[in-house]
Amino acid sequence: MIRLDRLVNVLGGYGVRLACCPVPRSTELRTVVLRESTDARAVDGDVFLAVGAGSVATAVEWAVAARAGAVLVHGEGGDPTAEEAEGVAAGEAAGVAVLLVQPAVSWSQLAGVVYGLVLEGRETEAGRGPTDLFALADSLADAVGGAVTIEDRSSRVLAYSDSQQGADRARLETILGRRAPDRLRELFEARGVFAHLAAADEPLFVAGDDEHGLTGRTVVAVRAGREPLGSVWVTCGGPLTGVRSAALADGARTVALHLLRSRASADLERQVESDLAMRLLEGTADAATVVSRLGLPQSDLRVVAVRARTGAERHAALLLAFERATTGFGWSRPGRSTLSGNTLYTILPGDRVDAAREWVSQLHAALPAQVVVTAGIGGAATATDLPASRQEADECLALHEARPPDAAPPAYDESWDDILLQRLRAAARTGRTPARGPVAELRRHDGEHATQYVATLRAWLESQGDPVEAGARLGVHQNTVRYRLRKMAEVTALDLDDARKRLAMIIDLAAAGDR
Repeated sequence: MIRLDRLVNVLGGYGVRLACCPVPRSTELRTVVLRESTDARAVDGDVFLAVGAGSVATAVEWAVAARAGAVLVHGEGGDPTAEEAEGVAAGEAAGVAVLLVQPAVSWSQLAGVVYGLVLEGRETEAGRGPTDLFALADSLADAVGGAVTIEDRSSRVLAYSDSQQGADRARLETILGRRAPDRLRELFEARGVFAHLAAADEPLFVAGDDEHGLTGRTVVAVRAGREPLGSVWVTCGGPLTGVRSAALADGARTVALHLLRSRASADLERQVESDLAMRLLEGTADAATVVSRLGLPQSDLRVVAVRARTGAERHAALLLAFERATTGFGWSRPGRSTLSGNTLYTILPGDRVDAAREWVSQLHAALPAQVVVTAGIGGAATATDLPASRQEADECLALHEARPPDAAPPAYDESWDDILLQRLRAAARTGRTPARGPVAELRRHDGEHATQYVATLRAWLESQGDPVEAGARLGVHQNTVRYRLRKMAEVTALDLDDARKRLAMIIDLAAAGDR
């Protein structure tokens, strides 16, 4: 099940704009229909694809007859024409949401997205996976007579054919690394391959290069309307012509449909997963049930908090990190993730800190080199304790942000003392530490007389009353420490023989962060 609001938001990325919405955006959509060629076969559905409608008004009329709540119809780009405005007004009057599609977006591509969103939405929670791109790569390889690789916009491998016809070292390295090697990308960049893919739909032949283990490639862009989705690469010794070239062009259009449907399905999967994960992090009475639905164990869980940024830009890198953390369906990755504000939260199974750090390292490696990643790892928890693990992860994240970026992400197991001191200092900043008392009076005396009484008290307490060790910490003789203690006793009542007062002074010093 998907709501109208979700359909509108997703389709907005494909050149579709909402012209009017007289129905609630929370309306549930369960079926998609097209107009039949004859009136003898009446159709009913929630979303109506007005293929062949001569005007918006006609599309609205068809949608009303089908009892649809939303209609998609091709419109003009930019501001609506008078005819479109009249049709939109008809939609308002009839209670039908009108979505205008840019002329550059084909019905076949749009239908793939809408059907994927609405129909697969009912199966997302059951874990349905995307369309099998590997089978498509095999079929395309047979048609063009060469090994095929399907890649996304970042040159990450999405699928590849079993066929090894014309395979070379560059293809092997690309498949094993799940991404084209940097040196190969630099070669393609220098030859203008990526510029061609961004601007043209025609296949391009890339000559071989012995140094890079490349025998030759024909590559074609995969796009939806004007938006690039990826590319299809065929190993070949020369340019594809005739039937083989036509098969590659047709194959690229088919790949576009598969990628659109896969994206829609993955988007729904992320939505379901994100909602369930957030329920666990905020605390829910049915935590055991929610954890089971996410395919996670009931105990030995950890929350990892991640932030990613590129220079001053903090949101684009975070969204890319979320996409990488949720790439693949549940069975193909360990964690379950959600976004909250400017933080990515992932619930990982397993109680080992090094496994969580390895996950952060792999996530960082999958992002562009210029992205800065900071992270914090909460303590091991059961399903019902995940809110506490989330708080610990947030506090560890704050510790990491105060350290060099290349430092290992802090984990609560090892950093609980720093977390405790951090909490004490936060309380001190709100004025909760006493304004009077031995430490406060010594602090004022230091400020007025340039003495070192607070530092001496700290060194003595940390040395457990050993003046020799305290003097070594301060870089002074032990007799100097004893002299200062006597003078400090004249300023305030220290009561150093009282264990409770010594503990209170240690806490006061830690909360204030005096050094």
